[in-house]
Amino acid sequence: MTADAQPRGLVLVVEDEPAIADLVRRYLSRDGFGVHLERDGMAGLAAARRLRPVACVLDIALPGLTGTEICRRLREAGDWTPVIFLTARDDEVDRVVGLELGADDYVTKPFSPRELVARVRAVLRRTAGPPEVDRPRVVGRVTLDPVRRTVAVAGAPVQLTSTEFDLLAHLMARPGRVFTREELLAAVWGYAAHAGTRTVDVHVAQVRAKLGAASVIRTHRGVGYAADG
Repeated sequence: MTADAQPRGLVLVVEDEPAIADLVRRYLSRDGFGVHLERDGMAGLAAARRLRPVACVLDIALPGLTGTEICRRLREAGDWTPVIFLTARDDEVDRVVGLELGADDYVTKPFSPRELVARVRAVLRRTAGPPEVDRPRVVGRVTLDPVRRTVAVAGAPVQLTSTEFDLLAHLMARPGRVFTREELLAAVWGYAAHAGTRTVDVHVAQVRAKLGAASVIRTHRGVGYAADG
């Protein structure tokens, strides 16, 4: 089922529970998004490749392909469309695996549809980048361009999700300044600490892995994280 394209762009929702899928569709549509619904993983993956949505909302437990498998295949193909997972289980393993695969956020069922819409909007704001023009930031061998939203290590491009990019950009904008996990959740994700500070740890680990030996993020035990000064 497809809604007409609207100014905010098209969101792909892959959810096999009709009542939940319809609820998500109604709230996203009310907020000005076009919505395309699919009920199984294979159809969802095909729709993501065909429609090029501005964001994907994926249930983890889907028939055919799981939501995590859809995300994995998109990322392997170089598709960094923002992904938000829906999961019926309050299981840290599910969440961590999803984030490690390159998801941008997750919402645990039962959830507030208004919160889900807010999460989608927050991810898209991060993807759009800052409205003001800013010069590239260089720390060590890492160069981050906040306008083009690119990262390179010694000139070689590094692929980051929108959330990973914004986390690194926030730290590199204030080198040497130590941020608590709660501060990073508020500044980068746009929501309060009750969402779980483990999210920050997982994203930091992902950024470090992608930057390799050139990583500029340092852990300050008992406090939080900072970029090299």
